Amino acid sequence: MRRAGAYHVLSSLNAFFLIGQMIVPGSSYWNIAVGREPGEVANDAEGMKTMRDLGQNMAWLLKKVNG
Repeated sequence: MRRAGAYHVLSSLNAFFLIGQMIVPGSSYWNIAVGREPGEVANDAEGMKTMRDLGQNMAWLLKKVNG
C-alpha cells in the first residue's frame, strides 16, 4: 500500500458522495500523486498515470450521463 496513507480521507469523501447518490468514477489506483515541491508531482509516473486514467474515466462517464 504505497499510497494508502490518505485512504481514510478518500474513503470518507467517497462515502459522502455515495450517500448523496452521486456517481463516483474510479481509476487504476488511489487518486493520489506525490510531490513536496512545486512541480514535483509531474515526476511521479505512477501518480500521473493514475490521474490520466481517472480523467479518461471521468470523460467516459460524462459522455454516458449526458446522453
